[in-house]
Amino acid sequence: MIANTKINRRGFLRRAITVTASAGSFPYIVSSSALGKAGHVAPSERIAIGSIGVGGMGTNNMRAFLTHSDVQVVAVCDVTEASEEYGHWYKKGWQGAWFGREPARKIADEHYAKKNGTGRYKACAAYVDFRELLARDDIDAVCITTPDHWHAIPAIRAAETGRHIYCEKPLSLTIAEGRAMIEAVRRHGVVFQTGTQRRSMQQYRFICELIQNGRIGRLKKVVANIGPNNKSASEKDWKPMPEPDWLDYDMWLGPAPWVPYHKDRCLYNFRFSLDYSGGQTTNLGTHAFDIVQWANGADETGPVEVEDLGGVFPEDGLFTTATTVHFRARYANGVELICKTQVSGRGPLRFEGTEGWIEILGEQPTYYPESLATSVIGPNEIHLYESNDHHRNFLDCIKTHRETAAPVEIGHRSTAICHLGNIAMTLKRKLQWDPDKERFINDDQANRMLKRAMRSPWHL
Repeated sequence: MIANTKINRRGFLRRAITVTASAGSFPYIVSSSALGKAGHVAPSERIAIGSIGVGGMGTNNMRAFLTHSDVQVVAVCDVTEASEEYGHWYKKGWQGAWFGREPARKIADEHYAKKNGTGRYKACAAYVDFRELLARDDIDAVCITTPDHWHAIPAIRAAETGRHIYCEKPLSLTIAEGRAMIEAVRRHGVVFQTGTQRRSMQQYRFICELIQNGRIGRLKKVVANIGPNNKSASEKDWKPMPEPDWLDYDMWLGPAPWVPYHKDRCLYNFRFSLDYSGGQTTNLGTHAFDIVQWANGADETGPVEVEDLGGVFPEDGLFTTATTVHFRARYANGVELICKTQVSGRGPLRFEGTEGWIEILGEQPTYYPESLATSVIGPNEIHLYESNDHHRNFLDCIKTHRETAAPVEIGHRSTAICHLGNIAMTLKRKLQWDPDKERFINDDQANRMLKRAMRSPWHL
């Protein structure tokens, strides 16, 4: 996509300069930034990005792309105009509001005004409907940071129009959606990066290299603590609320079932309703399982068995995702993965082998034996994909058209474990899984949970 748009933009810029100069009405001065001088990247060489979903994490992603001189954020899209309720733990933005399309547009415009040394800059467009953003012919890539139920459709439509895609985790709402995303990305040959940023953190890569090279012996067990518990639900006898004027609620629901508006459905709290997300299992579990897959050399496969160990779901109220997560998954090589809720705070991700163990909480690993910390991976040993900046890796891969640190298949496989765990906890039994066919073995009830109906007119 970017190769074609470069040619089109160069032609457009040349024609614009010629027409203006020939008009003779005033001298046309081309700035050094427009020509790519003085440390600037010429417009024809920039990657034009549209940000779909600019809440807290969406704005963080947009800010990350803004730091790269070869990027131009040309459009943002969000069903929220601007809302204080969008804040979660982030700082306030536009006109005292937290986040939404207008604060995001202002952030982008102010960034470029400052960068260009001008007091005013208005070039970033804002949309409610992502289809209008994709209809533009000047966008090379999109960053999708929407609620989980709004990942698959925009990603597939973006792939169909030749746009490269950075999509936040968890990749999908269902396993069927994830597989459809893979097929679209491969069919249209676009670059895809999943927002599992630990793939671009040196300490996690080092842990996985140690494990794959046998430094803790044979990997036997992994424990993923994904606490804390889900947030407390709204009152049990909740009542519908008026739809706020800053939110296009019907568009927010999109393919999800229609239900009356309540503030605890939307914005950050979407993740506690099974209509839109998978709770902390998908929110925090995806990060942990992505590293488990990497360490276990299972990036393009998955477990063969999953079993409920006591997951607990709400019996009333608005929220429907598990408040206590506890399940076991087993791989064909015998590795056992235990996922459980940490009651308070966040617990570590722990890898146990026959000759040692490694734990990591946040960014600081703990090793046993301690000598693992200074172990050197030799030139003839296994070396894993190296990326030290997740957003930069995506941009570089667009330019070289090589695979990213977290391509669509890897993102799907890590997310799929979350879905398997939620299904097992819902059905309260052990399930046999075929990771090649992506089907449960001899279990029609479980297989029906691999996909969801979509509200018209939305479809994959």
